[in-house]
Amino acid sequence: MFAIIKDYLIVNFIQPITVFIVDWVEYPSDWIANASQQDKDAIGLVDVVYGNKKDERFYWVTQDEPVYNASSNVVEINYTNTPKDLATVKTTMVAQTNQSAYTMLLPSDWMVVKAMETGGTVPANWTTWRQTIRTEAADYCIAINACSSIEQLEQLPALQWARSPNDPAPVVAEQTSEA
Repeated sequence: MFAIIKDYLIVNFIQPITVFIVDWVEYPSDWIANASQQDKDAIGLVDVVYGNKKDERFYWVTQDEPVYNASSNVVEINYTNTPKDLATVKTTMVAQTNQSAYTMLLPSDWMVVKAMETGGTVPANWTTWRQTIRTEAADYCIAINACSSIEQLEQLPALQWARSPNDPAPVVAEQTSEA
């Protein structure tokens, strides 16, 4: 992103590859890519740089007011990152882990029901896989609950679920919900 600066004030933000207007002059979408630094300076075009924005699963993130830094000739956008309540985040992560395990096991539940109804058996590779998923979920929940800070939760590696007998590729759990 870019900003237009006039008299040390931010007057406009410009997305790359867009048509924009400065001082009643319309610039085409490729102007920024093709303009010289002198042309950019003439209209007050500067880069926008972003500060550290933490993971919103673990932090309440608010964007600070953009500030023009004249010494580096950029607009800086920083963030305030406030840790979320540890217990709430842990509860959410445990629930998400258990929901993921449930969702993975659900499509093969019919095998268990059929085996119970007919007196048959579930194929060994499926029984092993289903138990592995339950164990992985339980172990990950233990790891979550063992964390005593938001920083420790952030450092937990993503859970690598075991491959189902029908799935040759590993699945990486995604935890995108906010606490």
